[in-house]
Amino acid sequence: MFFLDTPEPGIARLTIDAPARRNAIPVAEWDRLATSVTALPREARVLLIGGTADFSAGADLGEFDGFRQEPAAAARFRQAMRVGIDALAAVPIPVIAVIAGGCYGAGVALALAADIRVAGERARFAVTPSRLGIGYPAQDIARLAGLVGRGQAARMLYAAEVIEAHRASVIGLVETVAAEPWTEATILAREIADKSTLSIRMLKSVLSNGNGDPDASFDALFAGPDLAEGLAAHRERRAARFA
Repeated sequence: MFFLDTPEPGIARLTIDAPARRNAIPVAEWDRLATSVTALPREARVLLIGGTADFSAGADLGEFDGFRQEPAAAARFRQAMRVGIDALAAVPIPVIAVIAGGCYGAGVALALAADIRVAGERARFAVTPSRLGIGYPAQDIARLAGLVGRGQAARMLYAAEVIEAHRASVIGLVETVAAEPWTEATILAREIADKSTLSIRMLKSVLSNGNGDPDASFDALFAGPDLAEGLAAHRERRAARFA
């Protein structure tokens, strides 16, 4: 259900395509998600992820009766979901989630693992564990609270209410709402792809609280080829052509 392609130079696209189940994600597909995002083309500078209609209905609830009967299966589900979501978060290039329609449950956790979220005007969001009587992973609760604040996160988690795109933008759950979200996201991806990959990788590492040495990375970029090109482009009043 995850299909990786390169629609144009520098931009990778991971399409979620299981419309019959509204892009709900079975256990086995979380592993495939992790495999897909660790196999991006070397030339990719930005990754787009989303569905043509719904983003994702979350976990596949059809599997949950089996989890009730076999605790080990529930643990495997939790672990597989964690691996998939964290693999997306660990992608070193910018990730843009394109949310054209429904985004529920674990689908919200997946969108939270992206750097930027572009929603369509018909997008809808809900974090639904309290509606089902289950929990939500601590890592994803922390990401949600970090994005929208503790109070808004509490409201989303406790009430499990469905919120529309405009409100999602107001509380900070998404960065942009557009009539044509894939078009908007692609335009943004092109803007990012034109910039210095070396710089962006350092910036993303800091934003993601990476384990590297940000001061050393900052200093090293001054001796790198991208600054030389950036300064030359500035002097010559042209667009930089980064390698």
